[in-house]
Order: sequence, then C-alpha cells, then structure tokens
Amino acid sequence: MSETSFPVGRSAPAGARPGLVLALLALAQFVYALDLNIVFVALPEIGSDLGFPGQTRQLVVSAYVVFAGGFLLVGGRAADLLGRRRMFVVALLLYAVSSLAGGLAGSPAVIIAARAVQGIGGALLLPATLSLINTLFAEGPRRNRALAVWGGAGASGLTVGALLGGVLTESFGWPAVFYVNVPIAVLVGLSALAVIPDDPIRGGRRSFDFPGALSVTGGVTVLVFALVEGPELGWGSPWVVGAFVLSAVLLAVFAVIESRSTDPLVPFRLFRNRSLTVGMLITFVNMGTFGVLPYFLTVLMQDVHGYSALQTGLAFLIPSLAIAAGTQLGERLTSRTGTRTALLTGFGIGVLGTVAMAFGFDADAGYGTVVTGLVVSGIGQGIVWTAMWITAATGTAPEEQGVANGIASTTLNIGNAIGLAVFTVIADIGTAGKTGNALQHATADGEFRVVLLTAAGMAVAMLITLALRRSTATTATAAAMPSPAGPEDLPAGADRDPAWAGSVPRP
Repeated sequence: MSETSFPVGRSAPAGARPGLVLALLALAQFVYALDLNIVFVALPEIGSDLGFPGQTRQLVVSAYVVFAGGFLLVGGRAADLLGRRRMFVVALLLYAVSSLAGGLAGSPAVIIAARAVQGIGGALLLPATLSLINTLFAEGPRRNRALAVWGGAGASGLTVGALLGGVLTESFGWPAVFYVNVPIAVLVGLSALAVIPDDPIRGGRRSFDFPGALSVTGGVTVLVFALVEGPELGWGSPWVVGAFVLSAVLLAVFAVIESRSTDPLVPFRLFRNRSLTVGMLITFVNMGTFGVLPYFLTVLMQDVHGYSALQTGLAFLIPSLAIAAGTQLGERLTSRTGTRTALLTGFGIGVLGTVAMAFGFDADAGYGTVVTGLVVSGIGQGIVWTAMWITAATGTAPEEQGVANGIASTTLNIGNAIGLAVFTVIADIGTAGKTGNALQHATADGEFRVVLLTAAGMAVAMLITLALRRSTATTATAAAMPSPAGPEDLPAGADRDPAWAGSVPRP
C-alpha cells in the first residue's frame, strides 16, 4: 500500500511510509471494533460483581452507544477544524484513560460513566480515522484499497473482541476486557505523532459553531437514548417520551441555527452530493439489518442454546472471518464495477445468506444449521461495508471529509439503535409469561421472524442503491484523474523518495 497524496500544508515525518500510515489507521479501527464486542460476553459477570439491579447491566452497553452516537458530528467537525491527526491522538488517549477507569470501577455508576467517556472517544476516533484515509489516499482505487484494509481490520477487531472477551472474562475476570485497551490505545496514539503527517496550517479563522454543536449533540444523544432504552423502560415511559420530544425540539433548533449560520457545523449543501446522501441511507439500512444480527445471534447462542462466553466467542469466529473476506472483495468489486454494482451485489448476497441463516434460529437446531447462512451473509456484509464508506466519501472536498464522515457515522449509529429497538419488540412477541423450554422455543421463533425481516430490509437497500448513478470500473478513470493534491502539496521530498514514487498521479 504505497499510494497516497497529501493536502496542502501537510508534511511527512522523516522516514514516513504510506504503508505505515495505513497500518496505524487500520490498527485504530481494530481498537474501535474490538471495544464494540469485547464487553458483551462479560456483561453477566459485570452485572453480578458490581450489583446492577434487575436488567440495568445493559446500561454498560447503552452508555457507550448513546454518547458515541451523539458526539459523532462534533467529532467530524473537530477533525476538520482542529486537525485530523490531533483529534486522532486525543481520541485514543481518551480511550485509554476511560478503559483504565472502567477496569478499576467498583460501582455501577463509575463503570457507566467510564463507558460514556469511551463512547465520546469513539465519536472522535471514527470520523478522524475515516477523514485521514479519505484525504491521504486519492479518490479511486487507492482509497478503495485503503478502506478495504481499514474495514478488514474492523472485522478482525469484531472477531478478536468476541473471542478475547470470552477468554479474558473466564481467565482473569471482567476487568481484563477494559485493561486490554489501555496499552494498545496508548501505543497507537503516540505512534501517530511519528507516522501520520502533520495537520495542515489553516489560513483564516473559522468558528466552531458552538450553538449548532450543542443542539445537535443534545438532540442526537437523547434520540439514541430513547431508542436504546425504549425496549427496557417501555415506549410509554415518561423518560422515553420526554427524550423523543426533547430530541425533536433540539434538532429543530439545530436546523434553524444551521440555516442562518455563516459557518455552519453541518453545511446543508453537502446533501446535494447524491453519493453522500445515498451513502447515508445505505449506511442507515445496513446497520438496521446486518448490524443487529450479532445481538440476536448472541441471544440465540447464550439464552436458547446455553453457550458459555467462550463458546459464543468461538461461534462468532467463522462469520467474522467471512466479513473480513467480504471487505476485500468489496474493494475489488468497487474498483472494477463501481459502487452501485458492488452494493447491489453485497446486499443481494446478504439477502440469500440471511434467509438461509434464519432457518438455524430454531431451539432444536445446532450451530451447523446456521453456519452456512452466517458465512454467506457475512461475505455480503463485508462487501457492503467497504462499498458504503467509499460511496459516502466520494465527491466531498478534502477539507469537509471529517464532517461528511461524521454525518455517515451518525446515521450508522442511529440505524443500529432503531433496528435494535424495533426488532427487539418484534422478537419478544409471544414470549410473555413463558419459562424454561417454552421460553427458549418462543425466543427462537421470535428471532426467526426478525432475521427474515432483516433480509427484507436488505432488499429495500437494493432499491435505494439504484438511486446512485451508474458507474463503470474506477481503475481506468482514476488513472487519468489528477490527485486531490498537486505536486506542490506533497510531503517535502516526496517526489524524490522511492517510497512515494509513482504514488501520486500527475495532472
């Protein structure tokens, strides 16, 4: 991976190599993905050890999801205005500190607060990482390959997270699932200072739009809270209803502020870019369908089939490897056929695999019944994962990649929250008042319906994808395209450094 370009004002550290830059960005995504799954299998032990009342241990997951979803737009804009490398390092150090606090937590309140701070760290990290890739690597095959490596690292993190969570919990106790993040996050954050090019010196002064930031962060945060906690507290709960109302008010205020601002947090003109707009919708549906399957698989394995934490982690190994393979296939398909065809292919494969998987959601069926569908669906998911980020990044100016990726990432989190909220209600139909074997069968039956509905959602995503313009293979067109940066924008000495030789197409 030796192909990159740098925007104006960037300078490469001495001896920097594009392969090292990409490796570090991929490792950061590995950390982010690792943290999504590693806590799930430790929840029962966390709940019993810290004395969580009732089912409130789910707040350990919800706190992360709520704050990660709420701060993504601010994280994206901060990357654009304050510096992508700077926010990348800050996010990782925030991850390290909050992970240490989570491992040392001795009460429910402390661990929930630590997870909330981790969520903010994730909201800063994801758009910073994506915008670094989308500005350091020229649009076309180079960026596609970089995003495939990044996506593959994320899939690997999901695999290792589920597996490592089981191993660490059973061997060292639940605090280990937090401590493991600390050295990795610190190492990646400090290495970034030596490997990733400096943030550019920006001409002119730009405001951060604090009123817009406060209103949208508050609006999205309480919206995600309502969606996540609705199934737990009940949709008629004053907390949930109040959160929906407050969210609507805050988001309406945000829209008014942005329409009148001379330097808005989210310039509405970005939505004229069809690729970004369709990419947002696809990301939303992807996470509301593919993205909810791991939760229902975990319920099937642990609550219906009685798998241990370690067995559950091992069961996720095969589908996660399939997703990783799909991310690489997604890059090749996108470069050769365009994002439209790649997305249609990925969702089509996903529909077939998910329908096949649904028949394994049976209380009397074993892992062998579901694994084939898991593999096929995983390949489709991997293809879509790479292609959707390429779609969302296409056609956006380098100086606005952070906020564009923040927008796409926000729809990702909201899509996942809405998908889980809706499908959890559907899955629970028919389980009330049942116990033992009857409850296991009712749970499996409810999840069977849900999995078929997610396949229908993937089919809807195929229709949305048709809104993209037809495109041909990007390999040939990109070869004739100038880089977003001209020769004068390269790192000092890049034109004489063999590591960068041929990495930037000339006009």
